[in-house]
Amino acid sequence: MSVRHDWYQSETKVVITVLLKNAADKNYAVEISPSRVHMTADGYELDLKLQHPIVPERSSHKAFPSKVEITLAKETGVRWDNLEEKAVVAAAPAKPKAKNWDQLVSEEEKIDEKEAKGETALNNLFKKIYSTSSPEVQKAMNKSFSESGGTVLSTNWDEVGKEKVTVKPPDGTEFREWEK
Repeated sequence: MSVRHDWYQSETKVVITVLLKNAADKNYAVEISPSRVHMTADGYELDLKLQHPIVPERSSHKAFPSKVEITLAKETGVRWDNLEEKAVVAAAPAKPKAKNWDQLVSEEEKIDEKEAKGETALNNLFKKIYSTSSPEVQKAMNKSFSESGGTVLSTNWDEVGKEKVTVKPPDGTEFREWEK
């Protein structure tokens, strides 16, 4: 059975706190080597392969009523990122899961359509029409919109291609040329 533990460090030492009540009554023993700490008690075991080397001769341990504190003297004043050495596991690289990007895009577009309101919804509609249209329809939309000053949007190239598109302001408004 493993035991919960935590640790902290200073420039010269690492302190491991093992949460084990009445450790002295449970025949606890701690073995400290330059790269490993091994603690056992009745039915408990903790085995740590340390990230950096320590000096066993200057290291110690002490039992308290609710814990065992193991103080390890650092060999060098290096800051430890982790208490234990990270295990390098050579495993076959995981095969990435194939994604259907078209489906993801269409799902995002559906979400955007549902959330859009008012002018945003209208702009999204025009973008959708434009993006899914033929080059001829796109050309008609560009020409009608730009020549009419944004008052006409046509998708019929046969009608728009013959002559200049006239300005058709909304009902109740009038169009005025800017004075030059």
